[in-house]
Amino acid sequence: MCDYSLEVYGSQPAREGERYVTSRFPSGTIGLTAPDKPGTAVCLACDTPLMIDNIPTELRSTYKLGDKEKAVFIRLDSGSYRDGVRFENGAEVCLQRFQPGCGFKVGALLEAAKPVSARKRTGELLDI
Repeated sequence: MCDYSLEVYGSQPAREGERYVTSRFPSGTIGLTAPDKPGTAVCLACDTPLMIDNIPTELRSTYKLGDKEKAVFIRLDSGSYRDGVRFENGAEVCLQRFQPGCGFKVGALLEAAKPVSARKRTGELLDI
């Protein structure tokens, strides 16, 4: 999922094991980008596991976090922006609260979020 405010930019799906960084787009929205494609938004599926590093001091203090934490990508139920993360301590934080330059390493993607070419061929029909 990419926040609706990033729809005007090119996008690509996140890939398992890749590391992305938070970037500020010309619209002012914070989103994820690949280091080699700074103008392309990276979209994550809900419940994608993440390892986040370089967490801003303000967030670490407010939510009792370390500089590096495990989290999952979530859709927030309220607010202008819906992309967020849930840390292991239960804190839910809007992606807009992260400053540019925070690292987001993608863990194992859910099977349904993987491209067909990356899925095991089992003879079953796959919903796309």
